Amino acid sequence: MAISLTKGSSFNLSKGMPSLHKVMVGLGWEMPTSFPPLDLDASVFMVNANQKIPSDDYFVYYNNLKSADGSVLHTGDNRTGFGSDDDEVILMDLTVVNPAIQEIIIVVSIHEARERRHNFGLLNNAYIRIYDVEGKREIMRYDLDERSPYHTEIEFGRIRRQGTEWHFIATGLGNSSGLQGLINQFA
Repeated sequence: MAISLTKGSSFNLSKGMPSLHKVMVGLGWEMPTSFPPLDLDASVFMVNANQKIPSDDYFVYYNNLKSADGSVLHTGDNRTGFGSDDDEVILMDLTVVNPAIQEIIIVVSIHEARERRHNFGLLNNAYIRIYDVEGKREIMRYDLDERSPYHTEIEFGRIRRQGTEWHFIATGLGNSSGLQGLINQFA
């Protein structure tokens, strides 16, 4: 049974599952039927100890689907959010992450949010889940608090390296600086 996390909570992936190597990060959301679809984009910033990406190839998103070290693979952009399962998927192999990478930051942004006047308050049932690919089971789920009416980007969580262990932290940090604002923060 999956662990349900709340904002600020964390889980030691390595201790809880020592054989865990390959994970899937599934992101999902539902939109009210009375509103035009929002285009959400999942992105990953792989940062070093200084909270910066070592090069542009460590920013994984719809135009760069694979990290420089090959450890993170984005499976592609879902522009509608329709369907009952994960809307966007990111695959990770924690055994091959560049040793300089200390955190894998998972964010979701709304494409052209300002122009279209979109925000996370228009969504229902937004979540992130961590899935054990080899064990074929959901490890944890973090449901995003839908009371984020003004945010256009949400940092869902971080997978943090601590020595030889990996931890997941449910951050749920929202902002409205646009994807470029996040790029500026981590570049």
